[in-house]
Amino acid sequence: MTFPRTFAIGAAFALLLASSASGQRATSGSNSLFRHDSNAPIDVSAARIEVQDRADRAILSGNVVATQGDMRLTSANLIVLYSNNPGAAAGSTGGVQIRRLEASGGVTITQPGQTARGQFAIYDVDRKIVTMIGNVSLVRNDARVQGGRLVLEMDTGRAVLDGGAAGAPGQRASGGRVSGRFTVPQTQGRQGQGQGGATGH
Repeated sequence: MTFPRTFAIGAAFALLLASSASGQRATSGSNSLFRHDSNAPIDVSAARIEVQDRADRAILSGNVVATQGDMRLTSANLIVLYSNNPGAAAGSTGGVQIRRLEASGGVTITQPGQTARGQFAIYDVDRKIVTMIGNVSLVRNDARVQGGRLVLEMDTGRAVLDGGAAGAPGQRASGGRVSGRFTVPQTQGRQGQGQGGATGH
């Protein structure tokens, strides 16, 4: 069974992934600018959507785009794992509760002021966390960091990046490191240092 190209799912949905306890790590504190409304409806479009109702999942492929509020996710493939609410009216989208999203193939997540990229991403509804792995990069305003695994807490905007995972899900690389570049404001006093000799009275 194949759905139309575009459909909407209204649910209290959030993105999350499990964080790694080891490896080099960079943390960005909570920031209201990057907080996400996990109660907003989700719109999904793809070249093909296959619903496997007995397995409680839908498989999307081909230029996948998922949006929720001001967040946009793009990837080559997306698996939606859900459960049916028997108390909902027949045919109602309210009877579908999203449990997990699994994105693969050039995953990009964008929000105002930040962009995250990786090879794979997993979304768990209840925990409201997004996790990306595989050559991950995070750009926030003028700061850019790179590593193996990124965990985004969607409700708080907190981001944790470490170097513990570099390949496909289930594979770990040892000795990973996190690298980054941050802009440093130039003050007038700092720019003037070294341009003149010392003076005395």
